[in-house]
Amino acid sequence: MARFFIDRPIFAWVLSIIVMLAGLMSIRSLPLEQYPDIAPPRVSINATYTGASAKTVEDSVTQVIEQQMTGLDNLLYLQGTSNSSGISRTQLTFNAGTDIDVAQMQVQNKLQQAMSRLPQAVQSRGVTVTKGGNDFLMIVSMYSADGSADAVDVGDYITSNLIDVISRIDGVGEVQTLGTGYAMRIWLDPDKLRKYALMPSDVNSALVAQNAQVSAGQLGALPATSQQQLNATITARSKLRTADQFRAVVLRATADGAVVRLQDVARVELGAENLTVRSLLNGRPGAGMGVVLADGANAVRVAEAVNAKVAELKPLFPNQLETFVSYDTTPFVSASIDEVVKALLEAMLLVVVVMYVFLQNFRATLIPAIAVPVVLLGTFGVLSVFGYSINTLTMFGMVLAIGLLVDDAIVVVENVERVMSEEGLSPKEATRKSMDEITPALVGIALVLSAVFIPMAFFGGSTGVIYRQFSITIVSAMVLSVLVALTLTPALCATLLKPIEKGAHTSHGAPRRGLMGGVDRFFAGFNRRFDSTADRYQGFVGAIVRRGWRSLAVYLAICIAMAVMFLRLPTSFLPDEDQGFVQVQITLPPGSSNARLQPILAQVQDYFTKQPDVVSINLLTGQNGDQSSARAFVLLKPWAERKGAEHSAAAIARRGSRDLAAIRDARIFVVLPPAVRGLGANAGFNFYLKDQNGLGHEALVKARDQALQLLGQRPEMVNVRSNNLEDTPEFAVDIDDARAGALSLTTTAIDTTLSSAMGGTYVNDFLNNGRVKRVYMQGDTAFRMLPADIGRWSVRNTLGQMVPFGAFSTSRWSYGSPQLVRYNGSPSYEFVGDAAAGVSSGAAMAAASPTN
Repeated sequence: MARFFIDRPIFAWVLSIIVMLAGLMSIRSLPLEQYPDIAPPRVSINATYTGASAKTVEDSVTQVIEQQMTGLDNLLYLQGTSNSSGISRTQLTFNAGTDIDVAQMQVQNKLQQAMSRLPQAVQSRGVTVTKGGNDFLMIVSMYSADGSADAVDVGDYITSNLIDVISRIDGVGEVQTLGTGYAMRIWLDPDKLRKYALMPSDVNSALVAQNAQVSAGQLGALPATSQQQLNATITARSKLRTADQFRAVVLRATADGAVVRLQDVARVELGAENLTVRSLLNGRPGAGMGVVLADGANAVRVAEAVNAKVAELKPLFPNQLETFVSYDTTPFVSASIDEVVKALLEAMLLVVVVMYVFLQNFRATLIPAIAVPVVLLGTFGVLSVFGYSINTLTMFGMVLAIGLLVDDAIVVVENVERVMSEEGLSPKEATRKSMDEITPALVGIALVLSAVFIPMAFFGGSTGVIYRQFSITIVSAMVLSVLVALTLTPALCATLLKPIEKGAHTSHGAPRRGLMGGVDRFFAGFNRRFDSTADRYQGFVGAIVRRGWRSLAVYLAICIAMAVMFLRLPTSFLPDEDQGFVQVQITLPPGSSNARLQPILAQVQDYFTKQPDVVSINLLTGQNGDQSSARAFVLLKPWAERKGAEHSAAAIARRGSRDLAAIRDARIFVVLPPAVRGLGANAGFNFYLKDQNGLGHEALVKARDQALQLLGQRPEMVNVRSNNLEDTPEFAVDIDDARAGALSLTTTAIDTTLSSAMGGTYVNDFLNNGRVKRVYMQGDTAFRMLPADIGRWSVRNTLGQMVPFGAFSTSRWSYGSPQLVRYNGSPSYEFVGDAAAGVSSGAAMAAASPTN
């Protein structure tokens, strides 16, 4: 094959140019990311049961959905979460390599089988299935620069004008509103309801009937009479739009003209839909968008597309609204790739310098230098064919391969020069003879190296994803290197190398004058020292050969030492790195209210705003539907402005956890983000404690406390904690069904009254500024603050009499969890923690094993 290209050098050049062009075109289309898709693909199911407790959501929604998720291909595990905001989230994780679109379709088909078993209130709100998890790619915060818009105004603008637009960007899996939009709020007064002998269900029925869209048909619609000259659409009742229209809703009308309207028994206002969610950016109230990346999408391109779309829409923002990216994982990705590209360029430069120093011939150095970009660009083309990406692993593979791929070209050049020197042949004839000699050796080297790296491509799981792209990159570069050494390099040797007289290669003539004379003197000195070193090395090797058994003993000792050190070396999946931000987790004692949480948040914000390495802090509350917890994303200054280990993200996190521990009545942890997006919410490790035998919540809590006590004594780990929320006080209302029956009360009337009064009810939708928004009905603030307030509500019996709750119910205090977690169908507690300083995550996980 080599002879063909030696005789046709232009053809060799054309092939190489085609390979380079293919590589250049592939670079433009290849995704750019820090790591390949290491995290297994995920599908999430989200549902809402307004006003329900975490236990009710788990029993009525989460378990019903879980029980249908059987027979799914490649399902790895599933996790369900139910909280006291009525939100159910089931996340299904599949084996690496699973087609996420097929998995989503299968999940949707299974979900349809469960829909009829879900409560009607859940079905009316809708159940969504999304690709990806709930970890954010980025957060775009929005606030009013002049204070003319409050947090609800900002949240409503995001909900109405931005969420749908951002969600349609290719690669976006989900967009979560970190704030709240508007809803029509119906605040009921139990005293006025009792005065008019009405119940919340009467209000609900009136709203459903009068806040409706009616399709009334047409005048003159076909079939029509032959004389019909008019065709017009009939409009009748439509959805309500303003608070005044809702206040005028008729609840009861009598024959004598008496009318009871909604405003007679309730306060109506346009207010916040979600009353627990709050977002603060550096103390400014506002809202935000949490963008979740779809599994398999290009993180950098999605972030760029989101920023571009926000910039495009910015001229339309009202009320001096401003945006700020308070959390973004992609700058670290770009910085990581930039560092690897820098290392690649440095490696290429060093390789060329080393080749010139040893070959001492510019033309001979130029030939391997030309081969390097051809091979590297061709490797990018191979990555595109395999559907891989440009990431730190594939780029590292190229950096490693540079030293290997130039060997083939150097071997060809050196052997051609040797043949010319020894036999005095012309460059073309010397190249022919040289290639006949070394072609089998070149092919053999490629096969041996491929045999070393190809098995790595068959590893399974997330580890296999890492090594597969690394392996394919190196093998591709090696194969292309051999092909170039058999095609382009011989052609270059035959055309670029100058003839060498027989025996001239080993002799050194007199130094030339000028600048090149200095180069010649440098090479002469280098050759003398190198030959002297080579002679000493040969003597050392001879001594080793003469004392073979002693050398073998030393070799065996080295092998044993390597094995011992390898077994004792700590293990870890991926190291934690400074990604430019830290996360803060804040938890107050069970049952704490929002009023107790706000002073704690103010202290946390004050602490971080005073830190010299911090750019911003974005505080979020109410994401779990709980008033006693919050989280924050702290954006740090660029790496160039944070020199030194004391300014690293890890050091900032350690200081933050230590300093904020002084805040009373709160547990505050400052943690690093996970090394890989999708593998947990933060760095460190996590595992689950499962109640597989159905022993109950109290037994699980007791086991959790015992596990935390034991794990806290392990020196290998720190900050071990439960990721579940603590149990909080619950006020149980026990209905005496016998007494209720004697009072002619129906169970449905009792349940709907209690649910609507204390928990709230989603009624239907209304129109606001051209957007469909929700209508909620709930007891007014003053009538649901104390246990005694339940007795102020009454239920109408079948005789038309109003019976107060105290006549057929009793109440008591108890404890329950505001957040229930299930893992693979079993009630569970999730534990998270960090490895101690100097301890790998593998050692920490081994210490947490039940066998230890």
